[in-house]
Amino acid sequence: MNVATVVRHHDPTTRGPRTGKHSSQFKSTASTATVETVLTLRVDADTVSRTRLAPSPASESIAWLKLTAASRRHPVFGDPGPLARASLAHPDVALLADLLPQNGDTYTPDLLTPQPGTDAQRRDLLDEQITQIEATAQDDLETQVFTYTRTHWNRPLPVATRRIAESGRMQRRLANGLARFWRDALCEGWPELRSIIDQDIAHRATAIATHGVGQALGALHPDMNWAGDAITLATSWNGEIDVTGRDLVLAPGVLNRPDIIIQVDTPAQFVLYYPAQRIGAGRDRRSGTIAHVVGNTRAALLADLETARSTTELATRIGCTPGTVSYHLSALHRASLVTRVRDGRYVLYQRTAHAADLLEEARD
Repeated sequence: MNVATVVRHHDPTTRGPRTGKHSSQFKSTASTATVETVLTLRVDADTVSRTRLAPSPASESIAWLKLTAASRRHPVFGDPGPLARASLAHPDVALLADLLPQNGDTYTPDLLTPQPGTDAQRRDLLDEQITQIEATAQDDLETQVFTYTRTHWNRPLPVATRRIAESGRMQRRLANGLARFWRDALCEGWPELRSIIDQDIAHRATAIATHGVGQALGALHPDMNWAGDAITLATSWNGEIDVTGRDLVLAPGVLNRPDIIIQVDTPAQFVLYYPAQRIGAGRDRRSGTIAHVVGNTRAALLADLETARSTTELATRIGCTPGTVSYHLSALHRASLVTRVRDGRYVLYQRTAHAADLLEEARD
């Protein structure tokens, strides 16, 4: 099986200038090769004892944004859809997309996917990660955005993006861009993703309790092994990284599938993203299914908008608050899935021909 392996760590022997930072970043992609090369992640008892499992809404958002910006499809969830594409028109979402790899580039700044927090209910994990992005130190941001992109991208950093980074305003705009893309494109589908992630976490937690951390780590992926004092990973280059004393967060990924991602550059952080189990199991994979494209609430609105209706009328008909309906209608309008016209005191919404086509495809 050929599996893409992504390692977020900067190798000072690769092309580009060296950096004096102790932990730098490189993100390389490798498939199964005839000559095995191994990355060794050296751990200690503290790391093993502080291993935990957590979802990463930021990582899932960035994976979905990568597919959207590259006009690609997910192997299970298909096309990100018109709402995701419309979100790219927002300047802060576009700025976020400017920092994603393109055309064979393999580097993504760690600051875009902060280590997940420890919120027991997992309701505030995204808010915590957005706060971490906004709190990124300017020196760390410039190292990742200037030095590492120059080293590992095959294209220059856009001039406008560089100016925003230099201004000190990039952190806030990236945080806002992630929050905006999440609201526009992913929040409606998050319960399905979270269910897959939570099932995987429960399975891995049982394995850890039964067999120990080491055996559970070795079972995460065929390219990974546990060596007693280290995690080894088959990659395109030999190397060793000392991550002793750090917390290890195991984050099951759905939209990153089939990548393994090792994120080690942020001081004191160590995140291992691996493919969750049972992605797409029991799922209706028809790519045209409207709820899979725009989410259940927005699908219900579109189904009810063959006739022009007001926000208040729609709220009564589908059982949501007027504020919730207004929010979803705004997103559908930005995606050109509904029209709106004023009729006296009311604004009336009606689905477009494109939305009607999506509904028709879902029925076939």
